[in-house]
Parts: sequence; structure tokens; C-alpha cells
Amino acid sequence: MRQEQLLKELSGEQAYGVLLMVQMDGVPETLQLVVVTTEYDAQAGGLRDKGRYVIRAIGVQEHRVSVGVFGSLTFHEDHPLLYQYNQTPVGLFFRGQAADANALMVDFLQAYASTFGLWRQIPTYLNTTKPLLSILGSSGDLIGEMPKPLADRLTKVFDQHQLEHKLVQGQTPLASDEHGRSQLMKALVIDQSYIVAMDFTVETLGKI
Repeated sequence: MRQEQLLKELSGEQAYGVLLMVQMDGVPETLQLVVVTTEYDAQAGGLRDKGRYVIRAIGVQEHRVSVGVFGSLTFHEDHPLLYQYNQTPVGLFFRGQAADANALMVDFLQAYASTFGLWRQIPTYLNTTKPLLSILGSSGDLIGEMPKPLADRLTKVFDQHQLEHKLVQGQTPLASDEHGRSQLMKALVIDQSYIVAMDFTVETLGKI
């Protein structure tokens, strides 16, 4: 399988990839990436090419891609980038007066960061009609509309601060269509670059 071959060539300690090009395909919402796998050659004092591949992202939902040398390339079916597509959307409300609104906000921000890391920044998914500290220091309000994994983390924070909370769940995304084909999104992560799409294919491109 070409995908396994690509990942194997990038798995060595001296292995590096080079993303040469990203371009739109003739098919709507499709991107093509040209990737070269390389290995550091100490005698030559540089990188030696191993293979060339075309990665095709089909049904692209979002992307942030930079060309150049990279150290890591991974495909994901479970990743923080995918929560908003593959997880149940939830409206989160709270009620009650926090004993220390600043402490609540610190715990709140830590829970958000531990859920998404570098991939989703505040205030994504949060109520932006008021400053966050004002909302948390009030007697209750809508926190935001968010993927369930984030809501689950934040409800634990409210429990720690002895505040009531309520979740209003939306419709869970369908895992597959009537033909059994997956409807869930996948992610390609290349260092800090990423593409979220319905599927990815990998093909070899000529010979080195």
C-alpha cells in the first residue's frame, strides 16, 4: 500500500520529507500535494532522495499548509482538528456564582488548551458577545457551542468550582451513508501544517 510505503520511508531517524508543491485539482474541493522522501547522507553532507509521492486530499474542508522540509507526516481519524466534524455539537450553559472568577478562568483556559493543544485557539467555539472573564464572573450564561470533547472537559471544571451546568446536544454526525461509506472527516498533519478532508489517497510519482 502506497500510504504505508510513504510512512515507512519517513520513519527513520535520519528521514525527512520535503513538501514541494500544493495545488488545486480539477475536481472541486480537492488538493494535490507532491512530497519527496529523503534521508540524510553524512558522506554527501546533505539529503538523498528516496521516493516521490502525490497525496490527493478529497473533499477538503479546511487546510493550512506550508511547503518545505518537514520531520513528521501522519494520517488521523481521531484528532482535535476533527472534533468539530466528527463529534456531537453541544451548547454549554452554566449557572451560579464562582467563588473566584479568576481561578475559574485559569482552569477553564487550561482545560481548553489540553483539549486542543495548538490546533484550535480561543475563542473558537466560545460565546464572544462578552469578555470571557465577564461571562465566568456572572451568575450564569451561555459558554458557547462546541464539540462534545471540549464540553466534557469544561463541565469537569464547573464541577470543581461547584457550579451548575447544562448541555444541549445537537445532531451527531452520521458515521456512514446508506451504502456503508464513511462520512467522517480525516486529517493529514505535516508538522504544523494540516488538511482536513473526507479521504486521502497516495500514489508514487515516477522514479528517483
